[in-house]
Amino acid sequence: MEIRDFTDMAKFEHIMSSWAKATGLATVAVGGDGKYISECYNFTDFCIKLTRGSAEGCARCEKCDREGQGVYHCHAGLIDFGIPLMVDGKQVGSVIGGQVLPEDPDEEKFRRVAREIGVNEDAYIDALHKVNVRTEEAIHASAELLGEVLNNFINAEYAKKLNGRIIEKLSTGVEGTNKLVERITLKTSELKALQNKQKILALNASIEAARAGEKGAGFAVVAKEVGKLSEQSTVVNKEIEEIVSNISAQVEAMRE
Repeated sequence: MEIRDFTDMAKFEHIMSSWAKATGLATVAVGGDGKYISECYNFTDFCIKLTRGSAEGCARCEKCDREGQGVYHCHAGLIDFGIPLMVDGKQVGSVIGGQVLPEDPDEEKFRRVAREIGVNEDAYIDALHKVNVRTEEAIHASAELLGEVLNNFINAEYAKKLNGRIIEKLSTGVEGTNKLVERITLKTSELKALQNKQKILALNASIEAARAGEKGAGFAVVAKEVGKLSEQSTVVNKEIEEIVSNISAQVEAMRE
């Protein structure tokens, strides 16, 4: 199940963009395969150009993306979050982000990270000073809000898509049932014509048996049974007509 298969992504992006502008936090949505399904909002040079720009830093960041849940400290020392996107009890993706500091940074700590991942220390510290500072309480509240809004949105979109399919199938079923009713009605008419022929044959057989006298006695019995069978068929045919009439009424009610 892919989010893009049932969600209005323009509205999805609008929610994320508005949230990023309001909070100053970075965010991006990923699908079930971990690949981006939205634009990246408020991503910092510190994270994208420098930390993820090095092979070691990128590997560490991707590990955090896979394993991070809720609000957590990333390997580089920033605060990030990972909120699962759930539909029908299944995780279909995540919204991740953050990239902010909970307090003024300890420069030596970040210089050590720069050396470990192989990036220029001074450039790393310069980019670090451009990272927003937010309290952990504010980060928690913002992340939970975004997760709740997006989950409500995609579940509403999924329900709308599912209901549309149900209505489509129902409409197809109604049309199919109508065609079956038409076929039954046609066959019922054909059966009625055969019953009339049976009655005529039974009547003619009775007349011929009467003319034959005793020699036609056995034939008269057969003619009588054919007549009874024709009468029974008439009763069954009427019952079928009533059933078809009821089906037609119910199908028409479904159509309306």
